[in-house]
Amino acid sequence: MKSQALTTVEKMFAAFGSGDLEKFRETVSEDTVWIYHGTQEIPKAIFEGKDRATTFLNNILTQTEVLNFEPQQFICEGNMVVVLGQEHQRVKASGKELKQKWVQVYTVENGLITRMEEFASSEVVSQ
Repeated sequence: MKSQALTTVEKMFAAFGSGDLEKFRETVSEDTVWIYHGTQEIPKAIFEGKDRATTFLNNILTQTEVLNFEPQQFICEGNMVVVLGQEHQRVKASGKELKQKWVQVYTVENGLITRMEEFASSEVVSQ
């Protein structure tokens, strides 16, 4: 049987994949905290609250073209879901393409994501 935490994270990924910000908002708590530790190419940032987490997602959708987004492994324990994955994106303003490998750690409470922390590395694959 699939855990509620995993189901919530999968719903969030489906919303991201379809670019549906309203569906995304349905998966995060009002006081959610999203921490992006940054990469060699993308600066670190912290987004506190549902509106700022939505801004984080919207920035990705409006500033890049996601060429590939691939969650590869889900590890669940209690209310925590760890996701290992990779992505390939093109920055719309510059045309620069980046590939990233990442680990995202989600905390889910009462069916909503209360925290996401991402650790990533990136490489430029075209300029």
